[in-house]
Amino acid sequence: MNMKTIQCDITTLNVDAIVNAANSSLLGGGGVDGAIHRSAGPDLVHECRFLGGCKTGEAKITKGYSLPARFVIHTVGPVWNNGDLNEADLLASCYRNSLRLAMEHHLKSIAFPGISTGIFGYPVAEAAVIAVETCKEFLETNPSELEVIFCCYSKANLDIYQILLTP
Repeated sequence: MNMKTIQCDITTLNVDAIVNAANSSLLGGGGVDGAIHRSAGPDLVHECRFLGGCKTGEAKITKGYSLPARFVIHTVGPVWNNGDLNEADLLASCYRNSLRLAMEHHLKSIAFPGISTGIFGYPVAEAAVIAVETCKEFLETNPSELEVIFCCYSKANLDIYQILLTP
């Protein structure tokens, strides 16, 4: 299983794809989404205009433009509502659909932020469990050379992922 966690700014990673915790318009926003759009430059939003948005749990791929990453996989996570609106399944779908796109495009590395854990309010520890378990299950059922990186902006989040990834 090729999964690891690091603490850094996801926009600096030289990987095949970084995942954008996007909003449904795909046209930029705050947090990770805004940082990715700022770093990628105006061509990213231009390409995103032609994608027709994205539904919660789904994923779409674009070029990386001025980012070190070759591609950006945009996925829209659920807004946390105390777990009462199928949030766990929708969040797992974000990871599965992002990994599926990575496989379809023959990518070797993908970096995920903590999808839905910012302004969408998903509790970090619960989201991390879903992220790690979903990616592990996907990689076990879809053997590949794909490296999965969980990119944490804070030390506290890094600690959570390190515990989950320790055998």
